[in-house]
Amino acid sequence: MSWYASAVGRAWIHIGSEQAGPRIAAILSVVESCRRLKIPIRNYLADILPGLVNASVQRIADITPAAWAAKHPSC
Repeated sequence: MSWYASAVGRAWIHIGSEQAGPRIAAILSVVESCRRLKIPIRNYLADILPGLVNASVQRIADITPAAWAAKHPSC
């Protein structure tokens, strides 16, 4: 077992289930990407989340934090 799997495994204790671990990791990855790009996380999520229900897999490259920042240079 890698150190990553071990760390994620320990997090399951605090998030409720083994299935939630990868989901939480994905969410935290997006949040950290916003922080590194100096994107207001709240603005990014407010713009992206409502459209995710109807978004296709092909659109994922257009809604990454880096792509969003390129379209919103004033943020």
